[in-house]
Amino acid sequence: MIPNKYWKRYSSQRSESDSMEAHPLRLATLADVPAITALIGLSARGLCLSDYTAAQIEAALGTAWGCDSELIRDGTYFVAEANGDLIASGGWGRRKTMFGGDARPGRQSEFLDPACDAARIRAFFVHPDWARHGLARAMLNRCESEAMANGFKAAELMATLTGQRFYSKLGYHGSEIVEYSVGNGETIRFIPMRRSFDSTSEISASPQ
Repeated sequence: MIPNKYWKRYSSQRSESDSMEAHPLRLATLADVPAITALIGLSARGLCLSDYTAAQIEAALGTAWGCDSELIRDGTYFVAEANGDLIASGGWGRRKTMFGGDARPGRQSEFLDPACDAARIRAFFVHPDWARHGLARAMLNRCESEAMANGFKAAELMATLTGQRFYSKLGYHGSEIVEYSVGNGETIRFIPMRRSFDSTSEISASPQ
């Protein structure tokens, strides 16, 4: 029998393992772009209404929350499927762009320097029907592992108010709220967050 004090850790690790076995991650391809774009819309409209208005969400889709094909071309964006449909997507970036899709103005495609820059955690979206199944956690673990393998010692991201609660449980820190214009007179609030990789960086070693 597993002692109560270890049950939370065990069940979290089991949930992630089960999700990865049932819905293994694969690299996204450019052929997935329409399905990824549809998933982003479903995820934002289904999971973010407690933190953003419907008008903010609609204005943000396509720019702040659009599909970034550059991540796909770089081979750092992943998807998970169920019955042939995408249920989760997310990746990491080795370029300066922090967030946003292909249509977002002001993108920065210059490569980061792993010796002094942090990798980017990018564009995590989960289908509302598959939220809290361990998919985002498994994807984050994959992204961090690849970033570390490429020499990065930290990761940064621009969290939505909805995502901030998830990332803070996994070692990311940040509380300053920034506002970003998404057009149509709307702005949305983000929280820049960061996590340093060290000897305790394995996500599975300290589940929340």
